[in-house]
Amino acid sequence: MTAHETLSSRRDRRDGAVGAARRAPRRRQTVGGAIVSLIAELLIIAGVGTGLYVVWTAWWTDVVAVNEQTKLVDGLGQRDTAGTGTEHRGPAPVLAEPPAVTDVFGTMQIPRFGKDYERPIGEGTDREKVLNTIGLGHYVDTAMPGAEGNFAVAGHRVTYGKPLNQIAELKTGDDIVVRVTDAKTKFDVWYVYKVTDSQIVTPDHVETIAPVPNKPGVEPTADDRWMTLTACHPMWSAKERYVTHAKLDYWMPASEGTPKELSETVQ
Repeated sequence: MTAHETLSSRRDRRDGAVGAARRAPRRRQTVGGAIVSLIAELLIIAGVGTGLYVVWTAWWTDVVAVNEQTKLVDGLGQRDTAGTGTEHRGPAPVLAEPPAVTDVFGTMQIPRFGKDYERPIGEGTDREKVLNTIGLGHYVDTAMPGAEGNFAVAGHRVTYGKPLNQIAELKTGDDIVVRVTDAKTKFDVWYVYKVTDSQIVTPDHVETIAPVPNKPGVEPTADDRWMTLTACHPMWSAKERYVTHAKLDYWMPASEGTPKELSETVQ
């Protein structure tokens, strides 16, 4: 047998095998198999969709919200003031007229949350119009900063800038610094509150934002100038509320300087 004949015969056998394979009938997929395949594909699509949704809620909403909230802070026109000024502990000045719902009237800084933490405060606690956009929302009909009663504020712990993400890290004695600014009336005042306690309650425990916290029906006195922060608990759940109370320590006109608490290192 010549080399040419050997190669030729091998090629013929190979071509014959390929032809037979091509002529072999395909195995038909059963109805059950088709259903299983369809379900598998749908699960993959659902998994991808869920992953994208998590990325959007956990990351992208934060990016957008923080950017917008920074613009709102800048829009208040709060100028930096030099020096630490005098700590006033007498009756505090209060914004003459309560802001309209969704109006931004001030900012909040919490040294425990970091030196760069500064968030706007808007009027109302509507989820879409205030909490998802402005960030921190003042409970309508609770006291304004510096006033007798309870200045109550709500905010997200996750998503949309998560302004109260670290609320559970606050300790007794920690500072919460609020600045209220109204360019029209030239009102510009700092209020420094000190954390007194925290608690976890169910959403129906509205007495936590009563004029005197947890004492519904009790009239506040000149010594009852409170602040309450509320956020959902635990993370990614609205089953309960994490509540932190604070009490006014002192106030200061912004024209006199900046509270020393904003330059101190938190231990």
